[in-house]
Amino acid sequence: MHRPTPASVPHRPSDTPAPRLYRPEEIADTLGCSAWWVKDRARRRLIPHTRVGRAYRFTAEHLAEMIRLHEERPAQPAQTALGATDPLSEPGTQIGSPRRRRPAVAPATRLRARPPRRQQQYSAVA
Repeated sequence: MHRPTPASVPHRPSDTPAPRLYRPEEIADTLGCSAWWVKDRARRRLIPHTRVGRAYRFTAEHLAEMIRLHEERPAQPAQTALGATDPLSEPGTQIGSPRRRRPAVAPATRLRARPPRRQQQYSAVA
């Protein structure tokens, strides 16, 4: 009987080691957040994850992608000290006392209490 040589055996996916899967608690410990946050973001499909049955599992690549997704970069490149102008100051103001602009926010609306749902059940009888 002819036995196939190792080179002629087709490569099977089961031959490669499976990637390490991390639980939400392990990811939360690494990121410094709660396991609830990790599960909630996975449930809302805001972070990469794998579902095994009803459980959320994460690989090292998922963790790296989460870190990249939540990374914050500076809004503008750093400016040199000489000749740099404060982007929040306006022309004509004194150096060292910039006028700060207020952030563009929608005007606040006045909140009003809604009327009670129940009618007066008991009337005050004198």
